[in-house]
Amino acid sequence: MSRDALMRGLRALPVNMRTVLVLRYFDDMADAEIAAALGIRESTVRSQAARGLAKLRAAADDKAAGPTGRGTR
Repeated sequence: MSRDALMRGLRALPVNMRTVLVLRYFDDMADAEIAAALGIRESTVRSQAARGLAKLRAAADDKAAGPTGRGTR
């Protein structure tokens, strides 16, 4: 996935998922730090991160499948 595609995927996510992913992977914050900064539980941080990553993966898979759904290879 290119950086541009990643950024488009992040922008398409709900703001809570996007915020957690940005803080975790771009700002390198721990789950406890993210939870404290956002006023949410650590378990919520983990679930939002997992769901956000799943959505990004699904979007990447859809993109890789191309318009025919057969992939680009």
